Amino acid sequence: MDIDKRLQEAVQSYWDARAKNKEKQVEGGKIDAGTRGEVTGGTQMGAMEVLVADILADAGLEKLDVKTRTALELPGYYRSEKKWDLIVVSNGQLVTAMEFKSQVGPSFGNNFNNRSEEAIGSATDIWVAYREGRFGKTPAPFLGYFFLLEDCDRVKTPVRNKEPYFKVDPVFDKASYSKRYELLSRRLVLERVYSAACLVMATNSPNSQITQPAEDLNFQRFVAALRGHVVTFLGSQKK
Repeated sequence: MDIDKRLQEAVQSYWDARAKNKEKQVEGGKIDAGTRGEVTGGTQMGAMEVLVADILADAGLEKLDVKTRTALELPGYYRSEKKWDLIVVSNGQLVTAMEFKSQVGPSFGNNFNNRSEEAIGSATDIWVAYREGRFGKTPAPFLGYFFLLEDCDRVKTPVRNKEPYFKVDPVFDKASYSKRYELLSRRLVLERVYSAACLVMATNSPNSQITQPAEDLNFQRFVAALRGHVVTFLGSQKK
């Protein structure tokens, strides 16, 4: 499997799906505010989910155990359940749960905190549920976080912190939103909130240009970590 080629195709599919959703809104005579019309049709991350599903199957998992469309709910601790974007349940064990998220302009500032809180909250909830035995006495699952960020001037512009009372972490001084998403992704893994994270930037264009700003967060490493977990899981089933 050509991972880089498939990633390029999946990212392009994302932009094409958003454009198609917006086109349907216009044809139907209903246009949502801002960029909402591009996402209300759904399925924009479908190709990325299929790519990861293929990677999991290629690593040895049964295709029927990989869920990307239906039956995606997993129990939580602070709430009854949460619907993930991709899960793998094999032989009654939760092997992996993944989130595929994205952010496009122009409202980067309005959405960065929301995305951060969502990522931290979802993972915290499932880890406590795991501790409480909601998934049985099994090895810890692989939690993956994939983030696609629009590559544009706005996302690379330094952002001023608001510090009316206390100073924020100096690492955020003049950090752009692309840098902040990089810091978020890296710290999610550093603090073991997620098993692995990936940050991909891409231009919104008919021939989208992909960049991966951090080597430790690139897609190849993300895939390697995921495959490693699958190999370990499959090995444990043979004992």
